[in-house]
Amino acid sequence: MSSSIPVLPTISTACIVISAILVGFGVWQIKKKNRETHEKLMFWAAVFAVVFFVIYASRTIFIGNTAFGGPDSLKIYYTIFLIMHITFATIGAVLGIMSLYYGYKKNFVKHRRIGPIASAIWIPNAFAGVAVYLLLYVIYSGGETTSVFKAILGL
Repeated sequence: MSSSIPVLPTISTACIVISAILVGFGVWQIKKKNRETHEKLMFWAAVFAVVFFVIYASRTIFIGNTAFGGPDSLKIYYTIFLIMHITFATIGAVLGIMSLYYGYKKNFVKHRRIGPIASAIWIPNAFAGVAVYLLLYVIYSGGETTSVFKAILGL
């Protein structure tokens, strides 16, 4: 177990979990036909997602990324998991932005088509992010802080 938990990754992970929980409640509210509550929940879900992204991007640009510090025998599995997580996070974010855009433009046909897919990707992937956080900072001590490509791919 790691002896110190880093502040920025902890805050950013908390933000993405809050975002996913708010999305879940937002989905629940729209199923109950509570459009106003749905809109507010999705707005705040987006705010927490943006806070996550700003912290993550700033840390990546100014500090670097933490490489996997666990056993070499698990590194390939961690790397595959991380690449899948990043891919789904990107897809979920793009679909989420599109869903928000269509919702605010009152294009509910497209919003209803994209929103459920975005939610179905966003919620479980946020918890995959928690798994990445736990593997990097709690279960194992983080490896070196380095460029994003070297941290992810070992390049």
